[in-house]
Amino acid sequence: MSRVIVITSGKGGVGKTTITANLGSAIARLGFKIALIDADFGLRNLDLLLGLEQRVVYTAIDVLSGECTIEKALVKDKRQPNLVLLPAAQNRTKEAISPEEMKQLVSQLDKQFDFIFIDSPAGIEMGFRNAIAPAQEAIIVTTPEMAAVRDADRIVGLLESEDIKQIHLIVNRIKPKMIQLNQMISVEDILDLLVVPLIGIVPDDERIIVSTNRGEPLVLEETPSLPAIAFNNIAQRLDGKKIPFLDLMAADDNLFNRFRRRFFGN
Repeated sequence: MSRVIVITSGKGGVGKTTITANLGSAIARLGFKIALIDADFGLRNLDLLLGLEQRVVYTAIDVLSGECTIEKALVKDKRQPNLVLLPAAQNRTKEAISPEEMKQLVSQLDKQFDFIFIDSPAGIEMGFRNAIAPAQEAIIVTTPEMAAVRDADRIVGLLESEDIKQIHLIVNRIKPKMIQLNQMISVEDILDLLVVPLIGIVPDDERIIVSTNRGEPLVLEETPSLPAIAFNNIAQRLDGKKIPFLDLMAADDNLFNRFRRRFFGN
């Protein structure tokens, strides 16, 4: 049986698809078989972030219509044999598929993979309903912005109402300097607001944009970067390992900041 995990958010643009691509690659590097499902029908970006866009022939809609088998629609990652992608259709809307049909797709993959990640579209409309339908677990992605945290809180309530009780949180795009200057919400404040177990903190880094544009997940680069370490740590925590969280504030520490915290307490 697979662990079926929906990766979701309330607000768009918080880096959810980037996290799906990197976390999926990190899980595959640990030796697990993983299928990524792009549930963002009408848009579809996960294939781009994985560098697989040229290999997409069939989509989930073709499987449901009987035009091909699910094995034919799965796109194998060219670098990692343990990772496959089930693409969404770009020329169809979110209403082209139902929650029951999403469950059918997942049931066809269930015995073949250790993990199935479903990349949910943002918001709480039909696309979200489809994405969460087969999920047993959820990872909510937020950024340290009040609007994103408020929307994440709404998503927590909706997931719980659908009996998805195992929910974890990733705080993405942390900027330690802005937190030290009280210009950004701290991770502790976000945890106080959402009351959801934290599974990862990912620092803001321009290298993520570069890797996204190249279709090369950051975790595959030979030179380890701080965000790549963060993604790999999250993958290990999903595997049940107790990995300490990165001390991003210490990584950005200097004499001025230590002096300010000593005398001003922030």
